[in-house]
Amino acid sequence: MKRPPRQQNIVWLSLFLLVLQTTSLVLLLRYSRTIESAVKSDRYVSSTAIVAAELLKGLMYRSLARVTRTLYNEIYSKPSETFKLAIPSGLYAVQNNLLFIALSYLNAATYQVTYQLKILTTALCAVFMLGKRLDSLKWFSLFMLTIGVAFVQWPDETKMSATHIQSSWLQQFTGLGAVLLSTFTSGFAGVYFEKILKTGPTSVWVRNIQLAIFGTLFGLVIVYTMDYNVVLEKGFFHGYTTIVWIVVFLQGAGGLIIAAVIKYADNIVKGFATSLSIILSSVVSYFLLHDFQPSLFFYLGTTLVIAATFLYGYEKKIVEQLRI
Repeated sequence: MKRPPRQQNIVWLSLFLLVLQTTSLVLLLRYSRTIESAVKSDRYVSSTAIVAAELLKGLMYRSLARVTRTLYNEIYSKPSETFKLAIPSGLYAVQNNLLFIALSYLNAATYQVTYQLKILTTALCAVFMLGKRLDSLKWFSLFMLTIGVAFVQWPDETKMSATHIQSSWLQQFTGLGAVLLSTFTSGFAGVYFEKILKTGPTSVWVRNIQLAIFGTLFGLVIVYTMDYNVVLEKGFFHGYTTIVWIVVFLQGAGGLIIAAVIKYADNIVKGFATSLSIILSSVVSYFLLHDFQPSLFFYLGTTLVIAATFLYGYEKKIVEQLRI
């Protein structure tokens, strides 16, 4: 069924903003962590930035008065609806810890390639949880996208050898299991959030606030367990500069943009937009930050990602035209 023109415009606008937000966030985040703060002790604590972004995400509701009214009417008065968002928030927290375990035991190449399976697990969850129907051409484009993103993010051989991890077979098995499990938690959490957004009258704004509440709580737990001593010694906002605050704002705004993309499009389309932003950020990083050297894998992966994007979208247009 073809979307109304207004909804179609929202889809394209949200996808454009997602690509722009993701690309800007990656570049500024790298700049804030590697270039702006040359001395490691002067850098901000990343876990506090995540909490600040979640708090900002919850406040992005036009006005403080509306935030207060929404907190009472939609959250305090409807605890069952609010606690639905604890599931994706908790899964995202578990996912971050699983990736930490995976990177402790796997080399960069194995991690990067395996983690791209989240594109396929997201599609599988969409089929089983939302009843989404994907034809053979769409599945082929998804496999192409997975391989393309893996190639684009394939690490440099010199850097990979310098940071190669020597692990036992049990540690490697543990790391591989962690990254595989994280691909399923990523796919399930994203599709679960999409189902909540599309099966109720609650607005994207309210769902974003509900998600931010649990994101803040889980974020504070991580700050306490991982960086308590540093925060206690130097302060919660130690190392925050204008660039860092821009990063926090982009992370907060990203939650609302992603929610809009998921509500008016789906998680699969979001995956394509995110993949394109990876390529765009790499290109900008090459010309502006001068810290990226494209390889043959990058060019091959870029070709596959762009081809997969057009292939998936082209088939979609044909189906919509046939249904008119």
